[in-house]
Amino acid sequence: QVQLVESGGGLVQAGGSLRLSCVASEGSFSTYAMGWFRQAPGKEREFVAGIRASGARTLIADSVKGRFTISRDNAKNTVYLQMNSLNVEDTAVYYCAARSRLIATTSAEYDYWGQGTQVTVSS
Repeated sequence: QVQLVESGGGLVQAGGSLRLSCVASEGSFSTYAMGWFRQAPGKEREFVAGIRASGARTLIADSVKGRFTISRDNAKNTVYLQMNSLNVEDTAVYYCAARSRLIATTSAEYDYWGQGTQVTVSS
């Protein structure tokens, strides 16, 4: 059982930046692909970014491409989401998730989830 804890959310003005972190309790973190998803009020959860277990490959959703990057530090059991040039449409609860090895873009394919961290972008 993998436990995931996100942090780094908060209130930021449009155009600003935030870096989210997600720490995993599991020692085999390096065997899991990690994903970031977000869910705004009244909307479905959507894929934001994913990274392969080795970190060798990443996938970024078109809606945030060029503004968000995902990275991981397997020695620290941590995955990051760097968010730049934030706009009000990025306001949502952000979740990290884990699955075995390969990146997936749908929430149903992930086995473990964090509790989420709120990101609010003001205009």
